[in-house]
Amino acid sequence: MKLKEIIEFLDKKVPENLALSFDSVGLAGKYNLDLDIESIKIFMDLLPEDDKFNKQTLIVTHHPPLFEPKTPTYTIHSNWDIIEGGANEALAETLKLTVIDYFDKKTNIGRICKSNYTFKKLKEAILDNFENARAVNTIDDEKEMKNIGIISGFGLKNPEYIKLAKNQNLDLLISGDLCQETAILAKNLQITLIDLGHHESEVPGLYKLANLLNELNIAIEIIDKKPIEKLM
Repeated sequence: MKLKEIIEFLDKKVPENLALSFDSVGLAGKYNLDLDIESIKIFMDLLPEDDKFNKQTLIVTHHPPLFEPKTPTYTIHSNWDIIEGGANEALAETLKLTVIDYFDKKTNIGRICKSNYTFKKLKEAILDNFENARAVNTIDDEKEMKNIGIISGFGLKNPEYIKLAKNQNLDLLISGDLCQETAILAKNLQITLIDLGHHESEVPGLYKLANLLNELNIAIEIIDKKPIEKLM
């Protein structure tokens, strides 16, 4: 299949114009659109050491690369976070939550989900899928979690999102990138935060993206390289 045909497919399924204005999505360089593509490699983050494939390979990344790859590379980032059926729905499905609304209605980033979980059952669902989850303001195990906010990726480093979760009377907010500032803010506002890790919270979205790309009948491989390692 020609590269231009794949790009047309991707832009139809996950339009570039949905992305936030400051985001870098689409092709990461100038490539021959008439190239025949025989395989697709999906990365969260592309490093120079991974830019080693032949020209019949297309790399699809979630985060924009910090260099111009030699291998044809296409980025699907905030448009994948925003679109219905994208990264946030993938996270909700992993945790068996039902999406009922957008979290940030100005941008359509994040989702509000309903749940029949108690806090104990929610913790079990999280720990079954995310081994390094952290929390601020844990609550009684038997408390019902009726309204849960989720943001794939970066949500817990944004103080405005912590305030928004509180203003929307959510039982808790699940995302990644927890920092000291937002943890203390959550302590002051008495809202519960669950930090899955930025990378980890977006991994379900990579697999959902791979399922979408399977429609092309091209060999697909997810290469999941975690950027942060445990110090041994």
